[in-house]
Amino acid sequence: MSRRERGQLEDGASFAATSRRLAGMFRQERRSVIGALALAVFGVLAFLVGPRIWGSAIDAILAGTLGSGLPTGQTKEAAVQALRDSGRNSFAEIIDRLNVTPGSGIDFGYVGHLLLIAAGLYCLGALAGFAQQNIQHSAIARVMKTLRSDVEEKLNRLPVRYLNGSSRGELLSRMTNDIDNIATSLGQTLTQLLFALLMVVGVLAMMLSISPLLTLLALISVPLAFAVGTAVAKRSQRLFGDQWRLTGELNAHIEESYSGHELVTVFDRGGAFRETFANKNAEVKKASDLAQFVSGLIAPLVLFIGNLSYVLLCVVGAFRVISGQLTLGGVVAFVQYSRQYSQPLGSLASMSNLIQSGIASAARVFALLDEPEEDPGSQGRLPVVRPRRITFEHVSFGYDREPTIKDLDLVVEPGRTAAIVGASGAGKTTLMNLLMRFYDVGSGCILVDGTDITSVSRDALRSEIGLVPQEPWLFGGTIRDNIAYGRPDATLEQVKQAAEACGVSHIVNALPQGYDTVVDSADGRLSEGERQLICIARAFIADPAVLILDEATSAVDARTELLLQRATSRLRHGRTCLVIAHRLSTIRDADVIVVLQDGRIVEKGTHTQLLRARGEYHQLSQYQFHEPSTLPALDPDQHSSR
Repeated sequence: MSRRERGQLEDGASFAATSRRLAGMFRQERRSVIGALALAVFGVLAFLVGPRIWGSAIDAILAGTLGSGLPTGQTKEAAVQALRDSGRNSFAEIIDRLNVTPGSGIDFGYVGHLLLIAAGLYCLGALAGFAQQNIQHSAIARVMKTLRSDVEEKLNRLPVRYLNGSSRGELLSRMTNDIDNIATSLGQTLTQLLFALLMVVGVLAMMLSISPLLTLLALISVPLAFAVGTAVAKRSQRLFGDQWRLTGELNAHIEESYSGHELVTVFDRGGAFRETFANKNAEVKKASDLAQFVSGLIAPLVLFIGNLSYVLLCVVGAFRVISGQLTLGGVVAFVQYSRQYSQPLGSLASMSNLIQSGIASAARVFALLDEPEEDPGSQGRLPVVRPRRITFEHVSFGYDREPTIKDLDLVVEPGRTAAIVGASGAGKTTLMNLLMRFYDVGSGCILVDGTDITSVSRDALRSEIGLVPQEPWLFGGTIRDNIAYGRPDATLEQVKQAAEACGVSHIVNALPQGYDTVVDSADGRLSEGERQLICIARAFIADPAVLILDEATSAVDARTELLLQRATSRLRHGRTCLVIAHRLSTIRDADVIVVLQDGRIVEKGTHTQLLRARGEYHQLSQYQFHEPSTLPALDPDQHSSR
């Protein structure tokens, strides 16, 4: 996690900003949001009326019970006055507040009617809640789909510098785990949150209609509960941010472990990887436990405060009934409302951990979406010329201010092959990255047919360049899809022609499904060399004007080596080609060989010319073609570079 992201998670204002931004993503779901809100309001109203109906039913039962004990034919006013004259003032006040008919019993028909109405309202409220939840979950699913698409598109627009500085596991964690956590958080909290907020407002209105005094007593606990919840929530927000940061680091470790499984096994480092995994897993558990513990304090603390308020209401309410200022049904209804009032507050408190966790994940995803994108460059295009002429003029460049390429001048004539050689870290790959504008030069310029590549859009520039990477990468799909990757509209016949030209057709035809065989980079049916041939066929069918060939460093058998040399020779024909050479035996026929050392060109010429010069190239050839015992001693300073 970057310092900026950590600051976002720890800043309370950022919590509000992240929440607003997340809410803003639901603008596209206005109809669903309005529909869900309407159903939620209806459901809340249905549940709110219930306690008043129950209170009326209790008052009707009490009135019938008390009325049956009074003389028949007497009016209510006369009965109340008689009770007062006898000194029974409290009982008289109770009778006066109720709808009592002296001499009559309980009206069970009226009570039953009230109960049926209450039951019907509860059923309608439950159905409204079910419909609202389904609408809401569908809206959340669509918004999360959009968010995943935004992240995927963002990753395609990020500069190579950012991707190289981030672990794949961390990026995958943001695209999968964090977005899934946002969806879970929203799915489990939005319904309750909306219902709770509406219930609090509605219940408050009902409580005020029954007794403003009791309502005031009920509200005394709210500021205290809010203060406690806010203090704990701020702490848990930071802890949940740490939890998801550590989860991303754990995912990165797992991804690295499986990607390098063979090396881990060969070097017997499984124990070390398991130990690291155990440590990181323990860190995630510790962070999760701490975050859950702290956030879990909110609900019981709020509930405790609410229960104290509940006890106070019962005591004061009893005195109000005795004094005749409230009916028993009114107090029962108020107590029900007070419970309904405290339950939403408790729900809001218990949802805090999910909300904090979801917002922490949203902050991580939004931080990725806010990363500076790769500048698409000017909208100019290159002149329509083939093959291309490439010129490096006084090019300098460095990673993190450390110079890697230093005042380099190089011209690659149209249709010629320039092989770039040098010790590891000499700047070979950096030079190719500059040509493809994965990075921009620090000073100087790169020209293609006299046009500065910074005046051309990156897409237009890269459409002219074909790349055969050092590590042959096959995408998940058929062999046909992999060969046609650089030209999706290619027909099967064109794919076969490219495979034939690059010497891979006989390999494909030997597979059971031929060109429809499903492969990926981990497919054990294809050797390293065979995957390289497929990558060469992919570049061949794309027909680029400029070819960058980054030779594989892995050894292959003699037959595959011959096939690769033939395939690259056909691929280079008629194109301007730059080869990053690792095996000098494959570049003897290059038109020019450029020797890099510490970011500078120290030699340039043909294979024969450079051998005769007995300089750096001659020394590199000695390392590759002679027995180790006959080699000169290495100068560590001479061959050390970035």
